[in-house]
Amino acid sequence: MFKFIKGHLESITGIEIYPLISLLIFFIFFVVLFYWVITAKKDYITTVSNIPLDNQNDTTI
Repeated sequence: MFKFIKGHLESITGIEIYPLISLLIFFIFFVVLFYWVITAKKDYITTVSNIPLDNQNDTTI
């Protein structure tokens, strides 16, 4: 199965750029996410982390 796919992919010109683009998107996403986590305010993190424990907004159906 892999030989079949590999044979077709080798015949496409310019296909070698797609793994590089996907690696760049992956890397940039996690760098931005890491930056957001480092710069997030403590009050916001505390508020968001307590949302599941907040019973004031619970409604029983």
